[in-house]
This record gives sequence, C-alpha cells and structure tokens, in this order.
Amino acid sequence: MPATSRFKFRIFNRFFSFTTSHSFCSSRLNPRPKTLNHLLNHRPPLFQVLQVHAQVITQSLSSHSLLIDSLIHCYLSTNSLTSARTLFDQYPDYPPSILLWNLIIRSYSKLQNSREPINLFRQLNALEQHDPLVVPDNYTFTFLITSCTHQSSELHGMIIHGIVIKTGRLCNLYVGNSLINLYAVFDFLDDACKVFDEMPERDVFSWTSLLGGHTKHGDMARASEIFAMMPTRNMVSWTVIISGFLDHHRYTDALIYYHDMLRGSHDSLKPNEAVLVCALSACASLEALDQGKLIHAYIIKNGFTDKSNISTALIDMYSKCGVINDANRVFYNISQPDVCNYTSMISGFSDHGLGSIALRVFHQMIGENVTPNEVTLLGVLKGCSHSGLVEEGSLIFYNMDRCWNIGPKVEHYGCFVDLLGRAGYLKLALGIVIKMPLDSDIVIWRAMLSACRIYKDASLADNIVAYVEQGYLSQFNGNEVLLSNLYASLSKWERVDEMRKVMSLTENESRSGSGSGSGLGIGCSWIEVNGVVHEFRVDDQLHPQVEKLNELLKRLISNEMSQIEFYR
Repeated sequence: MPATSRFKFRIFNRFFSFTTSHSFCSSRLNPRPKTLNHLLNHRPPLFQVLQVHAQVITQSLSSHSLLIDSLIHCYLSTNSLTSARTLFDQYPDYPPSILLWNLIIRSYSKLQNSREPINLFRQLNALEQHDPLVVPDNYTFTFLITSCTHQSSELHGMIIHGIVIKTGRLCNLYVGNSLINLYAVFDFLDDACKVFDEMPERDVFSWTSLLGGHTKHGDMARASEIFAMMPTRNMVSWTVIISGFLDHHRYTDALIYYHDMLRGSHDSLKPNEAVLVCALSACASLEALDQGKLIHAYIIKNGFTDKSNISTALIDMYSKCGVINDANRVFYNISQPDVCNYTSMISGFSDHGLGSIALRVFHQMIGENVTPNEVTLLGVLKGCSHSGLVEEGSLIFYNMDRCWNIGPKVEHYGCFVDLLGRAGYLKLALGIVIKMPLDSDIVIWRAMLSACRIYKDASLADNIVAYVEQGYLSQFNGNEVLLSNLYASLSKWERVDEMRKVMSLTENESRSGSGSGSGLGIGCSWIEVNGVVHEFRVDDQLHPQVEKLNELLKRLISNEMSQIEFYR
C-alpha cells in the first residue's frame, strides 16, 4: 500500500474509531464542518464517504455548501452518480456553481444513450436568465458534445454544434476536438474536416481524431496522408493507424507502420500493449513467423510478458503460424490463465486438428473455475468436429445453457452440424438444422454440402441446394465448387460440366461488373522470405521482381508438364 494511502487510512481509522464509540446525535460530539471537509479532501473510499455523509445529516450540516461540494466530488470519484445527483438537486444555495454542473454533465457523458447531459443543459440555460453568473462555459460544451457521441443519432450533436457557432466557442481547442470526434464517430468525415480546417489552433488530439474517423471509415489512403502531415504523433496516433490497417485486412501495411514507429521514435516512444497486440495479429494473419518471433523477443526484453492480451496474441500468432508447440509453451508460462488465454489455446489446438488436447485444456479450464465464453465453446466444438469426438461435442453443445448460461448461437449450431456431418450422421444433422430456433446461415448449409460430398450423397445435396436457393438466391454463390467436387467423386461428369459452366458465368459477371457483386473476390496470398512478407494478387504486376518470378514459374511448369502422362 502506498504511503499516501496508508496515511489516509490512519486518519480515517482514528476519526471513525472515535465517532463510532459515540452516538452520532451525542451532544458531546459535534465535528466541525472544517474537519469533515478536510477528511473528504483526501478522497476516501465509498464506505467512509457514507460515514461522513451520515455525520453531515445527523449534525444538521447540510446547509454548508463547501461540505456538499466535497461530498459530490467524493461520490463522483467513487462512481456513485446517483448519490451525487441527489445532493446536486438538493444543493443548499441553488443553483450550484458551473464547476459542479460540468462535473455532473461529464459523469453522465460517459454513459451510453443517456439524455441527462441534454436535460441538465436545458436547466442550465433556463437558469441563465435569473443568475448570469452560472452560464455554460467551454468545458460544458466539451462534455455535452462528448455525450452526443454515445447517442444513437447525431441530431443532438449537430444542434449543440449550432449553439457553439452561435456563442462563438468554435475557436476553443477542446470544443473543436470534441466536434471532430463527434462527426468522426457518425462517419460525417466532410463535416469533421470542415471543423478541423476552421480551428485556429490544433493539437495532436485534433489530428488523431480526424485520423481515427478515416480509419474507422476504411479510407486508409486518406488516413495515411493525414498521418504523414501530422506535426507530432503520440502513442494513440500510432495505435490508431496500425489498428486501422489491421481492421481492414492490410496486414503488411500494419507491420510496415509498426517498424516505422520503432525506427522513428529512437526509444522516445516505445510500442505499448495495444500496438504490440496489433503487430502480433498482423503476423498471425500473414503467417509471418520470423517477424512474430522478433516481436516476441521485444516483448520479453521490455517486460510485457505478464500482460494477458499479449499472451493471448502470442498464442494466436504461433498457432496460426503452424508452431503449436511454441503456442503451448507461451500458455503454460502464464501463472494464472484467464478466459482469453484459455480460449486462444483451445482454438489453436482445434485448428491444428488436435481436438482431444483442446478438450483436455477445456476441462482444465473448468477445473480452475474459469468460466468459458461463447468463443471458448465455439473453439472446443470445432476441435470435437475436426477430431470426430461426437459424444464429447454433443455433451458440450446440449449443456451450454444449463452449465454456463450461454444459449447456442448460429455459429455453435454450425459447428455441431459440421461435427455430425463429418461423422456421417447426415439425417441427424439435417434435423438439427431444420428444427433449430435460429435462422440457419450459409455456413451451416455449406457444412451440410461438405458432408454430402464426403459421404457421396448427391440426392441430399441437390435437395439442399434447391431448398436454400429459394431463400438465399445469389448469397449462396460458392456452393458450385462443393457440388462439382461431389459429382466428380460420383463420376457424374455431365453434372460436373454444368457446375463449371455456372462457375464460369459467375466469374465473367463479376469481372464485367454486371453482377450483383456477390462473386468471389480477387485471390491474394502471402509468403515470408528472410523476414520480409511478399504479397501477391491475381494478375499482379506490381512486385519489383515480377519478371524473374514469372520466368521461374514458367520453368517450373515446363519441368512439371514434361513429367506428366495424360490419360483420357
């Protein structure tokens, strides 16, 4: 316990050990307001604030504004907003100062969909006619606009913006920053840019709010331009740009900016937990093992190994890079794994087809009294599916609600249907799909088609496609590949030709732009060579060594073709 905390604790212990031995109403005990206020200024914990408040009531000190101010501050500092609001509404010398108005509005502004900041602002405006000393200031508008970002609509924020313009407060830095953030949250980027351009003064938060709006909207080209123009950058700026690339699946760019941060900061600005998690996630998506190991070394060197999010990201990275033993080593070095650590490890084993080990880790988790979440159960069901553990998977699925109070979602049904289908229980799986209380999605029906392909049940597959296309239509694109493989396994070559014609037609529509946009996306792949990730797309001519690569590919194809004998 820090020295200041010990000092506060001793003060309150001495005071309350004395007061509790006397009646609060005793004439011999009359604590002065100054004494109580001194105690409150140390911002004690809630139970001690309540004791002081009791003293204030029983000693009839509620008319002392200074004491009520301190109590309101203490209640707000302990997140007791209801008690603070009660004292605020019953303030002895109403109205309270603008400082208290701002404190209450700020506390409500942190809540989702709370209308209280607007209601308080209306009361404040009504008071302005009677008491010109209590008027909204720049802080009032800053907190008001912040509260509007937590509303379901931008309407209130736009109204407050109009009042800001009318009262000439747009020149204030904090008001301007909150307006940029407001419009960025609701994707009104043109309005955010307009506010930014009209601000006479800007700081790193102004730039970062604008940057965040563009990354959230997916305009990473503009976000990169804004980032390049920033006079100064802080940790939040770097986190926003790196996480933005990650969120929009531009993993190579995320790593490039991560390395730029390391090179450009010269140790003055080191990556924090959020940046490291983003970098590890990018490595996981690219399967860039060498870079992931370098980041892991940096984590060890800088003492981040005890962070749960870091451990979870490391397990995920090693698992997706195919090094499940290293993922397991990270997991077992965690002293007290939490639900995220367990979930990442279980999912890793499941993805590697090690369902029995995933199940063992799951039982270890339950034994440690760590409650699984939806993703945990999804991971263990997937492991059971990949390893054919029908009985174990069924037991978990049917006990989700009873044991862990988690109702199965579509994803859980999908895993269970896949489990039954892979094991050959096609009719049982179809019955689950038909009777499930949720609307089945495309993934579930594709799992059924995959099972039909494995067990060569073309009749059921045809019925599934006919049934699903009635409801999903073009959303079911992609089933042609499964059906083509199914018909090929049954030597039904006429049906194979039909499926390939449909696939060719869909591809042509997608390329010409005449389709609905539901065709397959452009193929993309990555490979890591000597720590550098190379990205390739279909018909890509942008790689600096594209001519050498094409020449090598031609030689490989030529050598392969010369060794193949063709049979009709």
